[in-house]
Amino acid sequence: MTDPVGKLPSELDQLPDRDAEETAEWAASLDAVAEHAGPHRAAYLMRRTLQHAEKAGVALPRLLETDYVNTIPTSAEPAFDGDEAMEQRITAWNRWNAAAMVTRGSKYGVGGHIATFASAAWLYETGFNHFFRGKEGDGSGDQLYIQGHASPGIYARAFLDGRLTEAHLDNFRQEAGGNGLPSYPHPRRLPWLWEFPTVSMGLGPLSAIYQARFNRYLHNRGIKDTANSHVWAFLGDGEMDEPESTAALALASREQLDNLTFVVNCNLQRLDGPVRANFKIVQELEAQFRGAGWNVVKSLWGSAWDELLQLDTTGALVRRLREVPDAQFQTYATRDVAYIREHFFGAEPALVELAKLLTDAKIAECFYTSRGGHEARKVYAAYRAALAHKGAPTVILAQTVKGYTLGKGFESKNANHQMKKLTIDEFKGMRELLGLPIPDSAFADGVVPYGHPGADSPEVRYLQERRAALGGPAPARRVHPVAPLPEPEERAFKALYKGSGKQEMATTMAFVRLVKDLMRDKETGRRWVPIVPDEARTFGMESLFPSAGIYSPLGQTYEPVDRDQLMYYKEAKDGQILNEGITEAGAMADFIAAATSYSTHGETMIPFYIFYSMFGWQRTGDQMWQLADQLGKGFIVGATAGRTTLTGEGLQHADGHSHLIAATNPASLNYDPAFAYEIAVIVKDGLRRMYGPEAENVFYYLTVYNEPKPQPAMPEGVEEGIVKGLYRFSEGSAGADAPRLQLLASGTAIHWALEAQRLLADDWDVAADVWSATSWGELRRDALEADEALLRGEQRTPYVTQALEGAPGPVLAVSDWMRQVPDQISQWVEQDWSSLGTDGFGLSDTREAARRHFGVDAQSITVAALAQLARRGEVPASAVKEARERYGL
Repeated sequence: MTDPVGKLPSELDQLPDRDAEETAEWAASLDAVAEHAGPHRAAYLMRRTLQHAEKAGVALPRLLETDYVNTIPTSAEPAFDGDEAMEQRITAWNRWNAAAMVTRGSKYGVGGHIATFASAAWLYETGFNHFFRGKEGDGSGDQLYIQGHASPGIYARAFLDGRLTEAHLDNFRQEAGGNGLPSYPHPRRLPWLWEFPTVSMGLGPLSAIYQARFNRYLHNRGIKDTANSHVWAFLGDGEMDEPESTAALALASREQLDNLTFVVNCNLQRLDGPVRANFKIVQELEAQFRGAGWNVVKSLWGSAWDELLQLDTTGALVRRLREVPDAQFQTYATRDVAYIREHFFGAEPALVELAKLLTDAKIAECFYTSRGGHEARKVYAAYRAALAHKGAPTVILAQTVKGYTLGKGFESKNANHQMKKLTIDEFKGMRELLGLPIPDSAFADGVVPYGHPGADSPEVRYLQERRAALGGPAPARRVHPVAPLPEPEERAFKALYKGSGKQEMATTMAFVRLVKDLMRDKETGRRWVPIVPDEARTFGMESLFPSAGIYSPLGQTYEPVDRDQLMYYKEAKDGQILNEGITEAGAMADFIAAATSYSTHGETMIPFYIFYSMFGWQRTGDQMWQLADQLGKGFIVGATAGRTTLTGEGLQHADGHSHLIAATNPASLNYDPAFAYEIAVIVKDGLRRMYGPEAENVFYYLTVYNEPKPQPAMPEGVEEGIVKGLYRFSEGSAGADAPRLQLLASGTAIHWALEAQRLLADDWDVAADVWSATSWGELRRDALEADEALLRGEQRTPYVTQALEGAPGPVLAVSDWMRQVPDQISQWVEQDWSSLGTDGFGLSDTREAARRHFGVDAQSITVAALAQLARRGEVPASAVKEARERYGL
């Protein structure tokens, strides 16, 4: 809405103007500048005034964009702390070997990426020589999130420093023999080198933010001094397009994570072409990060541009740099100087005059190669500025040329991400450009050679001395000797072993109660990390608020509205709970940081992440694989599980398939417990397996339900069956000659099975044994291992086959999941097999109506059981029809 003269209303119109005449004078001065010196001069003055006001502490909104020039002018660059010529030679060797490794591997068709590291080489080398703290010094060192496509360059550097051999490089992407190098940073495949998996693009930056946040969490809770740990995340090739890449920017600035630096390699290209073809990615990212509260450092131009910028007395050059879109600037790097003179400098008369002062060689240098990300001094200045800035995280936007030094066939080409090799002639040209002493005779067999200056060369000694001063090799993953966690006191588990009597308790509440008791344990209690995305009260966790506290680096700066209540909302600087707001991805990133603290910081933590089961594996399944790759440990808990237990919520909340997705992950141990005591046994065994003397790199997925039921006491001798996945809970009773069958049920479905057991006995004189199938997945895993043993000539019977051996009658399996979940084990069951499940879309209704709809309620189970027996001739076929009519099916 506008006023009568068409002026847009402003928030300033709501504030009293204490001196209207002074305000008018300021406006008139700006009008005069615009009229006599032009609008560009007026804009310049306004920007300088705003910058001055910001430095003076005047509370004004920040500028979201600055000019398309370096944040740190050449005159303000710090002295370079190193031998630039030596580092140039080291970088040259790394560039060569990275390209040679991928090219040599291309004859096997295994692929690889060359252009990414070629553009980012100095971004890494400067960090390795001057900034990245290693794991062998004081504290935990730095955490490096390496861009996945740059892995050949990291391998090349590890070859130079003696950690890899030529044989390793020749086995790049060839791991089946056991001596190869994984394609990308994969800790599970190369656990001594890679610390963080990053090539599922977008997850690296998200995890880096939460890793920096978890570092502060450990520090503020007094568990580990992480003051000297810095998190570096390297990104590029369009990765900032992923929503996860920017999903937590506000959290990083809100919590003032100045222990975090993003380095975005702005080579202006994605994987198939320009990032912002018609726009400018650097400016877009600057606005996005500044708007989120980050410190932004732009390192765009190399020193060759200094002369051009000094000649720009009218501001025309800076204006032109701002307006040229990314794709056009990419084109300049591939065209001749005449094209650049016409299309760049020909845009306005002032630039035409400026270009007359420049030689063709100078223009070529500036537009072909001179970028801030290609010069050690520019990168060094940016990194120093990042570490010096306090109170907010920093992003460095470094411009480079993708494929730099690889020759005209690679540099700035749209296809360079998919180009896997250079020709011998291209390598020879690269050799001359880099100044490497590799003779022509080294190419005699038609294979590009690796290059190495020698183990005792000045380059290698310099590299190793630099790393020694910074705390050892990098990147590196170190699992420092960590003592096994002592077993918690038994009383926490006994509370669930004895059952709830007549009192009803949902298994969700049983799990929360168990963890609450375990958090009181004197030895291990402080190592629990409860994580929940906002709905802690939904899962009955509000009782943890006042006792454990919700983590906030600011503590609690307000009086909570429920302060007079017993379970009030308490935030604390040393709070234990990570209550993440509505972000399952953020909560999962929290979990990964906590689950790998044993290796990152040498501090074992026990995270448990509880969430609506539908929004776990389905929503953040990629992060579950990231967790597995990073060798994380802990308990993931899908609460309000199953397709029919969450009454009224309907399709979107109805999870009938997460156990299928979870079954695809080899590191995930998946359980669907029916009773509270089963949860206690599973958690106790999980603590042993993950944190005991023979710790395994696995994690647990438990599904628990929000349906209150009386919890029985634990029968004797069932612990082994609970852990392995199956045990007989209730033996059926009927006449001696009565037909018999076996009902297998998991989770809340056991209650329907027990009711069906009663109906079969009372109404049809059929005896049904009820078995609790705590883990369909573990039964299958064991059976697969038995099959593999058979191929090795070893005889081993799967546990499920042993457990059901001799059990009379057919088997009917039922759960609150799709039939495929129990059907995982059908081939190892010798009896006739059938299953019931909740296949199809969920719906909103009562539990009883939903179960009748899916055909899994007690009456439906009874009819299905009679149908199985009728097919075997053990009950009359008419019994099935009669039962359907009796139960109204």
